[in-house]
Amino acid sequence: MSDRAALLKGIRVWLALFVVCLVLSGATAFPLVHELRWTESGLRALSVPEHLPGLMTWISRVREGLDTVDADYPFVLYGTDWLAFAHLVIAVAFYGPYRDPVRNIWVVEFGMIACAGIIPLALLCGPVRGIPFWWSLIDMSFGVFGVVPLYVVRKKIKRLEALGAPAVSG
Repeated sequence: MSDRAALLKGIRVWLALFVVCLVLSGATAFPLVHELRWTESGLRALSVPEHLPGLMTWISRVREGLDTVDADYPFVLYGTDWLAFAHLVIAVAFYGPYRDPVRNIWVVEFGMIACAGIIPLALLCGPVRGIPFWWSLIDMSFGVFGVVPLYVVRKKIKRLEALGAPAVSG
């Protein structure tokens, strides 16, 4: 396998991993009410309340809030539907670098900027919304872990560009 082919394959594998994670992250925003019920009951079955009472208190509070919103103000959950949709739309944008990485490196860089933006958003909005700091750390980890495959992809694209790779399609 040539250097070009190996780089292109590596780029596509990393992009596919990133897109799958982005789609899964978005898709989980649709069934939030049910997910929280399942999570709470699963944590209780695993005796988490005895070992991590703070986590259990938070999960129960969030589940109660979502149950109330779902019962009395279901239109509020429409916002999380749009959040899910945004994840799916952003995932589609990564088809560009999958098809032609050098020409569409800007999409990867945009994704890296978005990952970096998660940190100030969590630090600023978390306290305003009453989110525990430890939960904001979990939210920030999505940016930290998300930027890793994009960083790897960007490095590979730069190497591909240095080889003078022709435009790639398909």
